[in-house]
Formats: sequence, C-alpha cells, structure tokens
Amino acid sequence: MKKIMTIALALIIAVGSAGAAKKKAPEKKNANKPVFTTIKEIPVTSMKDQNRSGTCWDYSTLSYFEAEILKATGKKYDLCESFVANKTYMERAIQVVRFHGDCQFAQGGSAEDVLSTLKNHGIVPEGAMPFPGSLYGDSLNNFNEFFKLLEPYVAAIAKSDAKKISSQWKVGLQGILDAYLGKCPEQFTYEGKQYTPKSFMASLGIDLNDYVSITSYTHHPFYTAFAVEVQDNWRFPLSYNVPMDEMMQIIDNAIEQGYTVAWGGDVSEDGFTRKGLAYAVDAKKTTQNLQGSDMAKWLKMTTTKKRDIIDSLGCTVPEIVPTQQMRQERFDNWELTDDHGMHIFGVAKDQNGKEYYMVKNSWGETGDYKGVWYMTKAFIAANTMDFLINKKAIPANIRKKLGL
Repeated sequence: MKKIMTIALALIIAVGSAGAAKKKAPEKKNANKPVFTTIKEIPVTSMKDQNRSGTCWDYSTLSYFEAEILKATGKKYDLCESFVANKTYMERAIQVVRFHGDCQFAQGGSAEDVLSTLKNHGIVPEGAMPFPGSLYGDSLNNFNEFFKLLEPYVAAIAKSDAKKISSQWKVGLQGILDAYLGKCPEQFTYEGKQYTPKSFMASLGIDLNDYVSITSYTHHPFYTAFAVEVQDNWRFPLSYNVPMDEMMQIIDNAIEQGYTVAWGGDVSEDGFTRKGLAYAVDAKKTTQNLQGSDMAKWLKMTTTKKRDIIDSLGCTVPEIVPTQQMRQERFDNWELTDDHGMHIFGVAKDQNGKEYYMVKNSWGETGDYKGVWYMTKAFIAANTMDFLINKKAIPANIRKKLGL
C-alpha cells in the first residue's frame, strides 16, 4: 500500500511538472500601450450597459443629463432609459405612418430624442419602471425579439392600402412597448415624495432650453443651423454649423469649464478598438512601420488583424491630420456615418504628451479601462457627426457668431 501511494505521489508530481511546463510564458509587455495622466475629469454617474439594444443614443444622452444635473445641484440621479425608449418608439412609429412608410423605423436615435422626451413627457428615475430585460426573463436589454415584432407591425400600418386607418394601431403598438419596456407611470414615489414625470423633471434643477446641437460641414453655410442628414435624425432638429476648428474649441472649452458633451459619431473606423482606445489611423504611414507591407496589403487585412496592429503600435500609431474638406468628403461618400452615441467627460494625455478625450461608453465595464474609451482629439475631429452641449459651455466669441 505504501509502495502504491509512493508511486501515485510520483505520478502526481510528474504530471504536475508536465503541466507546469506546458503553461504559457508570461505575455510580453507592450511598451507602446498608453499610460494615461488625467488632465481634467468631470464627475459623471455610474457605468451602464445597453446590452443587445440599439439604444446608445438613450444611454449616452441620459448620462449626459445626469452629469448636467450633478454639476447644477450636486445630486446624483439614475434616470430611466426605458421611459425614453417607450415614448420615442411610439413617436417615431407615428411619423413613419404619417410618411406612409417612406422613412425609417429603427432602434437607433439621436440626442434630440432624449431632449424631446424630457421636454414633452418628463422623466422618471430607474426603479419607477421594470429593470431592463426583466419582463422577458433577461438581466439586461435584449431587443432581438422585441423589434422583430415592432418593425413588421409598424410597416403593416404604414404601407396599408386602406383608404382610412383607425387609431387602434397605436393601442396595439403601445401594448407591445409596455410588454417589453414596461408601462410609463403617470405617478410614482421617489425618496418619499410623489411625482408625475413632468414634475420630477422640473425638480432636477436644469433648464432644458440651455441645450443646443453643434456640427461642422461645408454643404451648409457656417454660423447657420440645419438638420443633419442622417436617418436617425428623424425629428429633424437643427444643429449649429461651425468650422471644424471651432467645433473642437467648443469641446475643449466645455471640458475646461466643467461641462461634458453628448457626442454622436462614427466608431466603425479601424482605429476604434475594443480595448478602449480610438485613433484616427493614417493607414499609409502605419504600413511603413510594417516590414514587407504596403497600402494594398493593409486594405486587404481583416478588421481583427488591423486592430491587432493598432493595439501593438499603441500610442505610437501614426494619425491623420483631419481637415474640413476631409470631413465633408467622408460624409458625402458615406465613410463618415452616424454609428454611436457616447459621453465625453474629460481630457488625459499619454506618456508622449498626446491628448485624448475621456469618453464614457454604454457597453458596461468593457475594455482595458472599465467602460471608458480614450479617444484622440484627431479621432474626434475626424469622426464627429454632431453633439449636444450646454450653450453656456460655448466660447463667448463663437456664441456671438451663432446668435446664442
């Protein structure tokens, strides 16, 4: 027995040694990985997760307004994304029906949808409606089933060949919205006090007339306002048009003065990594750093391969110098698209002194920085579609040009 135990022990030690030998060697540290020093960080509320729903516009803009309330009053609120989604999808469906289906019904939206909801319907805190996903047995939002019901429903009404439609389609649609998002309360209690959505909004300490949208394109005159021509801008709100350099001055001034920015733009670019970084990659210069490579090879690479290269180059990745002409050309040829809404709340610099905006995402605590993305100023200049901002955060000289 003792001999058997001795043999068994020897085998265990041998197997353990073999296992240890098979263990991977420690990963080599990437000397190019950015090391950030915060220059200015404005307090924001907790990280959220939109999960499998196209509601970045909802999460990012409510996060923005939570920061505005925090700045104005010192109080933290967790505002309810489901309330905004419920109201917005009904209003968007009504527009699609009015246009007889000649416009888009989709999950996406813009910062204007949140602002319009706050103005016209008010808002409720999280907890006044069911937690996202809970009504259909999920722990977070999952709109896969939800929109497979909504889209054909709206299309059936909008494309109907009837000479007259009844208003009952709204009752049916509201039933679907309430089943998946929860019914919007007419009254609720918060911290021992009873509110309506409108009275709760009125108690939050901000003036909704203070908020304006900014963009930068040359197909409309500067210092005028126009509705940016993207599908999710379906309410046709006006954005003030300024030169690219002034657009960036507005963001920088806002951060310096303690304001945040509800940003909308393009994150489909190669330089937007899933690790929490975003660079306006100069592909031509980047290929010069790759032995035996050229521009044609770069273009043929998979997105994953490109991002691996960008990750390896880190803070040394070459970047383009964005121009006004470049922005316009990319908008007109569909390269610059309206992909994502995020929340800019600070500025940091890497070990080489390059400055980045600190940007809160709505994908939970993902990436290397627990849900925060560090996006270079070149990336933001090149890829901004528009953004919502407090007009008090705009430099006085630019505000004067805009008549604000």
